[in-house]
Amino acid sequence: MLRGLHGLVRALRDHRSMRDLISSGQDTSGLSEQQELDPRQRAWLEVSPAAVEANARAIKRLLKPSCALMAVVKADGYGHGATTVARAAVQGGASQLGVATLQEGIDLRRAGLTQPVLVLGNLTQPDDLRACLHWQLMPTLSSMREALLCQNLADGSGRQFSVQLKLDTGMARLGCAWEDAPRLTKAIQQLDQLELSGIYSHLALADGGTDGDGERVTRLQQSRFEDVLNQLPRCGALRHLANSAGTLRDPALHHDLVRVGLALYGHSPSDHLGASVKLQPAMGVKARVTLIRDVAEGVGVSYGHRFVTRRPSRLAVVAIGYADGVSRALSGKIKALHQGRALPQVGAITMDQLILDATDHTDLESGDVVTLLGRDGDQEISPKLWSQLSDSIPWEVLCGFKHRLPRVTV
Repeated sequence: MLRGLHGLVRALRDHRSMRDLISSGQDTSGLSEQQELDPRQRAWLEVSPAAVEANARAIKRLLKPSCALMAVVKADGYGHGATTVARAAVQGGASQLGVATLQEGIDLRRAGLTQPVLVLGNLTQPDDLRACLHWQLMPTLSSMREALLCQNLADGSGRQFSVQLKLDTGMARLGCAWEDAPRLTKAIQQLDQLELSGIYSHLALADGGTDGDGERVTRLQQSRFEDVLNQLPRCGALRHLANSAGTLRDPALHHDLVRVGLALYGHSPSDHLGASVKLQPAMGVKARVTLIRDVAEGVGVSYGHRFVTRRPSRLAVVAIGYADGVSRALSGKIKALHQGRALPQVGAITMDQLILDATDHTDLESGDVVTLLGRDGDQEISPKLWSQLSDSIPWEVLCGFKHRLPRVTV
């Protein structure tokens, strides 16, 4: 009892001393204004450029020498950091880059990347297309309207404008109707300021099985795409159809270039496509335990008391939540790893924190690091598992991590 009172008195005295230092304006942090906090202070993503490079090399080995690799680094490199993964992919053999938005392309240029960059989204405004021309980005064309806008902009600048035409062969999304593609291609080739650098389409069900709709729709799209190509003379434009799934599915889908996203980051689009290449996951998600609590049996945990302890329990509060990208839909379904052992997550995942049941893991302490995604010892938690538990897809899991989580290269 006396020891506890002495500790309380000492804590109050230290609190008053700290309050006096702060009021005097003295630096109590040990940090200058120029210094930053350790990015591993709370929660973070670990990104491996070496894994991205290795994946690019592995994918290149699947391709014939004349087939190029486009690294798709949209959505900030699927959450990994676009500049980091773009450089690693280029080191691994990628010769072109793909982005979704104009700003993503400009960011790559400002970072010093000089490879051809295709903007996969549709740009319709003259100012956006003018920016594409200035930054030497290739816009995607879906109609003659954008082609004429690009021609006028290029004519006014005295520069050639490199563009790519997209065909809709079965996505019902961007692109011109595949039946109109031969006519539109020839019309674009008549515009003297435009350089048609590519003709492409996108597969809708290439990650499906090798029978049923996956096979039927993929072969239909391939047939439509090749029907268009057979009506056109070779003109130097790269012809490309395959995404990650198409690349892993069938060499007949490769053509002059493949556009690889998910596989570049170490994940196969579906289980039956993973056998042809060994991929290395490039992301891990880590967070620190900030508090250990001992509670009695029958205690409700977190919002809504979805979980009530059934025994005296040891709970670990971890500094990561749905504002960081750990979906609330995963509440009570996931585990975290510590020293190769799995700890169940309990209760509702909150904005900034989640709770682990550490009752059977007495060596876990405040300040320890746990792994939410990635490998720890012989255990690994994958984005695919999270996607299955939350009725989502691995792409959404990877892209969902917010930018308040620092990206730390390892």
